[in-house]
Parts: sequence; structure tokens; C-alpha cells
Amino acid sequence: MPREITAFSNPLIKRVRNLRDKKHRREEGLFLAEGLRILTEAREAGRVPEYLFYSKESAGHELVRALVVATERAGGEAIETNADILSKLSGKDNPGAVVGVYPEFTRRLDSLDRMASPIWLVAERLRDPGNLGTILRTGDAVGAGGLILLDDCVDPFSVEAVRASMGALFTVPVARASWDEFVLWLRAGAGELVGLSLDTEHDYKAPAYQAPTFLLTGNEAQGMPDFMATECDLLVKIPMLGKADSLNAAVATAVMAYEVLSQHRS
Repeated sequence: MPREITAFSNPLIKRVRNLRDKKHRREEGLFLAEGLRILTEAREAGRVPEYLFYSKESAGHELVRALVVATERAGGEAIETNADILSKLSGKDNPGAVVGVYPEFTRRLDSLDRMASPIWLVAERLRDPGNLGTILRTGDAVGAGGLILLDDCVDPFSVEAVRASMGALFTVPVARASWDEFVLWLRAGAGELVGLSLDTEHDYKAPAYQAPTFLLTGNEAQGMPDFMATECDLLVKIPMLGKADSLNAAVATAVMAYEVLSQHRS
């Protein structure tokens, strides 16, 4: 049976609240996700929380009941609380009906099947959690094999990144690696590395992309370093017809991903 916690001083509340900080996430190996849609996406993807917090007002909701059952069957704990506690945990004034605590999960490169999808997304030194979450949503939408984060990217398990992913964190495999590790893995099998760059004359619609296509998006402010651009099999750019000199990194990734998807579908 679910227990009830309504005191801010409860040790578990303090512990879970601390997961909003990267240092504590790393120490615990746990992260927060909030919102009925995101937690339901996670459940449907086979992931249930170790701790599930929900408000008394939402206890009768069909999806909340399903989450409670799934959590308890998996050995986790369901906890009934109030909106003030949920707000403290999520950091939002208008929190969702549920907050879940999940174990972190990332994949090793050698566990990925590069032939599982014709499209893969790769990001290097991505800094904005909103961009990371949006790129994950794009990956889910185009059926990408996964997202590979290179070097010092923003934490995919931050509250902001999880929220921006709208559940795609649970449906798109995420791997983390250094650039050198990635290149060794990539060149050991099939795969075309395509970089998004302003320093090229190749329009993004011109090439015939080879599957599997690995789309490399560089740092938001600096783009990709020269040594990465040199390693790419192909550099392409998206035409800019107005005064802006570039697109947002997540938007550019989405435009490219749908072009590759369109070609592979044809």
C-alpha cells in the first residue's frame, strides 16, 4: 500500500529534492522526471520509477493508478503527497500530477546496433538542456537509432533536459563517449558521418545520404572544431535566406534529420 508523506522535513523529500543538483544525481545515480505524460511514456517503454510521488487529488486517475501498480510490482515505492511537496520536488509552481525517481541509464557504444536504424544523431559539447531534450524528441520522431553525446555535453538527466524531451529520454537510446572513442567505433563498421556546417558549399538537399547516416551537430556557440569537420565524410549546410546566419542547434538537427528520413523512405 502507498504511504503518505506531507512533511517538508521528511528525509526522503530532502534526498529527492537534492536530485535537482548534478552533484547529487551523480552520487546517487538517480534522476527526476515529472508529469503524467512523461512517466506514462517511461512506463510504456518498460521503465518504472524507484519512487513515485503523486497527489491525493490525482490518485483516482487511470494513468496514475497504472503507474502506482507498475511501480509497486517492480519493487518501487508509491507515495501519496500534496501539491506543495510536488512543487518542492519539481521546482515548479504548478507541478504535474506525478514525480518519479529513476535510475540513470546510458548505453555503451559497443552495445549499439548501428544497423538498427538508418538515422543516428550525434551532438558534441551541447550546452543547453532544452536543445538536448528537443533533439531527443526529434530522434524519437524520425525513428533514430539513438543519440550519441560526445565529450562534455549537458547532463541528459537534468530536470530541464528530461522535461524538454517530453518522454523521449525513455524511448531513444543515449550513449556518451569521447570523440576518439566515437571515431574508433564508427570507423569499425558501416556509417556515413555528416556534419552540419556553415563552412561548406554543399546544400543539405543535394547529397544522397548513405545508411546508416550519423548526423553530427556541433556546440551551439562555436560549431564543431576543425578536426571534427575534417573527419566528416560530408559537410552540408542549410540555406539561410534572411538576416540570421544560423539556425538553433536543435532546429537544424530536426531539419537535417527529416531530410535524411525522407531520402531513406524514398
